Amino acid sequence: MKIFRVFCLPLLGAIIITASCKTEEINQSGAAPPSDALAPTLSGPAAPAPQPKIQQTIQPKPDPVPDLIKRVEDEYAKGEANYRTGHLEAARENFDRAFDTLLTGPVSVHSDDRLEREFDRIVEGVNRLEMLALKEGDGFTEQRSEPAPIDEANEVTFPIDPAVRAKAEAELRQTRSDLPLVMNDQVASFVNYFSAGKGRGAMEHGLLRAGRYRAMISRVLREEGVPQDLIYLAQAESGFHPLALSQAGARGIWQFMASRASGYGLQRSWWVDERQDPEKATRAAARHLKDLYNQFGDWYLAMAAYNSGPGTVQRAVERTGYADFWELYRRNVLPGETRNYVPIILAVTIVAKNPAQYGLDRMTPETPPAVEVVKVNYAVDLRLVAECIDASVATLQDLNPSLLRMITPKDAEFELTLPAGTAERFQAAITAIPLDMRAQWRYHKVQPGETLSQVAQRYHATTRSIAQANNIAEDAVLQADAKLIIPVTAVRRAPGESDLVTYSLRPVMHTARKGETALSVADDYAVPVEMVRKWNHLRGNQLRVGQTLRIYKPVGRQSTREASATPSTRHQPSGHGQTSASSRVGNPKTAAGTHAGSGPKTSAKAQAAHTSHTAAAAKTPAKGNSPVAKGKTSSVSASKSGQQRVHKVRPGDTLYSIAGQYNTTVEALKRNNGKATGSIHPGQVLVIK
Repeated sequence: MKIFRVFCLPLLGAIIITASCKTEEINQSGAAPPSDALAPTLSGPAAPAPQPKIQQTIQPKPDPVPDLIKRVEDEYAKGEANYRTGHLEAARENFDRAFDTLLTGPVSVHSDDRLEREFDRIVEGVNRLEMLALKEGDGFTEQRSEPAPIDEANEVTFPIDPAVRAKAEAELRQTRSDLPLVMNDQVASFVNYFSAGKGRGAMEHGLLRAGRYRAMISRVLREEGVPQDLIYLAQAESGFHPLALSQAGARGIWQFMASRASGYGLQRSWWVDERQDPEKATRAAARHLKDLYNQFGDWYLAMAAYNSGPGTVQRAVERTGYADFWELYRRNVLPGETRNYVPIILAVTIVAKNPAQYGLDRMTPETPPAVEVVKVNYAVDLRLVAECIDASVATLQDLNPSLLRMITPKDAEFELTLPAGTAERFQAAITAIPLDMRAQWRYHKVQPGETLSQVAQRYHATTRSIAQANNIAEDAVLQADAKLIIPVTAVRRAPGESDLVTYSLRPVMHTARKGETALSVADDYAVPVEMVRKWNHLRGNQLRVGQTLRIYKPVGRQSTREASATPSTRHQPSGHGQTSASSRVGNPKTAAGTHAGSGPKTSAKAQAAHTSHTAAAAKTPAKGNSPVAKGKTSSVSASKSGQQRVHKVRPGDTLYSIAGQYNTTVEALKRNNGKATGSIHPGQVLVIK
């Protein structure tokens, strides 16, 4: 295109100069042509006419790259905004769309330097946010929330059943409450809703769960000096579900908005949202409602202000001159949701306090769980906690609803709620895990007939690292039901930690061939499949024929023999998506030249913790919990790196998983087995050196 421009510009200039020369000759001739000859003279030269056509042919095609980058940047900016405000699931979706927009655009990413730079910037930006949040293992995944039932109640218009209203009015005369109760068309409409259809289902669910929290809520309301029947506000709002989330973003049993929650001492972070802590949120709600009552002197107005904010109600009172909810309702000066809010709470109160009249008296409410609390000031994965006390992860999540993710905060104290009778067992088991590894390491309960090799494969660790952590031989026969410490190392790392694996700054572009998958490509390049997915924003394992992948090769690796001779890395465990340090150790000095945010990484502090723990385990094995079957030695076996072994390929095996199992590399497997490693299959025998 540039050559074409260079050629066309002189040509255009020549045409213009020629035309001007002819004009000068006509002017200099001095002979005035006759009038009938003038028109042919002026209209005869037609050379200037094609000029617009020449200009059209040299117009460059619109460049789609700037617009594509702008769309990507806009989506990424939305993701950053959602991240800052705590909407982490929305942020993840924004980042996904940014990647999808970039990778499915009209111009291939690897064909334009600007798009390559943008891709790297987006990858690094998302990685940076994950690192800052210390979100090992879970990405941007939050605990799943439940829709708040009050949203659905607000969206319905239920007819008034005269019979239901008459019945409710009769019941009201016999109903005792420490809140003022009235019956009118608005309340009767919601009484009808909660006694039939979807509203009845929400009512039943709330009454069942009320048993779980009633004693605690009653105690807190009494301690704070507010009416006991305010408990029905929580039932109307959330059905007593701590994970309830409204369309407006209110959370928890008492449906606090974030700004109001912080004003009453409820903390929010990446790991924890105390709006979902039943007791803390109850106390905050009681204090807030008490403040609102003191401001307005009326419980109906206090409830309305709880819903829409005290400023909204105060302006409505000042505008009309009436400090009466029903007068404000009739004058339509409150938001529609707030106008429904008080009638909904009154209807729930009336139905809940008269269960027999609505056929709700045969339900058995849930009982409060028996629990005990342990204060922890370190990051620990709930999966590890569950393995320590032989409980389910679901049970722990249910007992700790304020914990947004699978891990407790790293630098803040957290009250970890455990099933009654398990606190001592947890403390005993967790002390065997190094402090810095409690967010990553696991316990495994040995199944009958299970081997150390099978356990290592399950956790993508090495037999050597597990054997060393448990002070047993690599060929030891495991005892059923014994617990093994699994030294799993997380792929992500916190900022400032040293690199064990470094990757090239510039990627290799790989074009997918027929039959290839993300896993097979990862095996070919000796990199974790998680990193292949991450670099190329892949969601699964399937690839399209001709699809182009970016692969950052590991650099600065030592040989297995060299690495095993290095004291500081000899005992380094390998983890999911990461081979052992002895097979893939990068030079920390080259970290500045690596692709930002990529590659499995482990801190030197963690290495020291592992080494000290292994040494301690060798001196003081866990009492009564030896994973080795009786009659077998428990000493650490000598290194077998110099011996030749064979491995029979099992279903699901890959070169990468086999290399990790035997503490070697994919390249070594290929070198020792030649063409046999081109496409491995179950039953195939590989030589391991």
